[in-house]
Amino acid sequence: MITITPQAAEQILKSAQQAGLKEACLRLAARLGEKGAIEYGMGFDDAAEGDTQVVTGEIKVLVSSGSVELLTGATLDYVEINPGELRFIFINPNDPSHKPPGPAR
Repeated sequence: MITITPQAAEQILKSAQQAGLKEACLRLAARLGEKGAIEYGMGFDDAAEGDTQVVTGEIKVLVSSGSVELLTGATLDYVEINPGELRFIFINPNDPSHKPPGPAR
């Protein structure tokens, strides 16, 4: 379904601990935006009926039925965008604006 990199998993677990959560249930959501690109959402939540649940290490990932198709094959990573600026990013081949990494130029 979705891959969570070790860097992202570490940050998710830190955030869950800071929030006082005993179990890290991370809800991921995706929808097609007005311009055709996929828009993402994420946050801690409780499971709901109809959710797809995937356990990745210590993290339970929750995805509603409407987001499963858009998130299948995606990767959630936590990277340094600029010096000192760390951010979660989705690498998703289902996104029309996705550009696979290529050789450095």
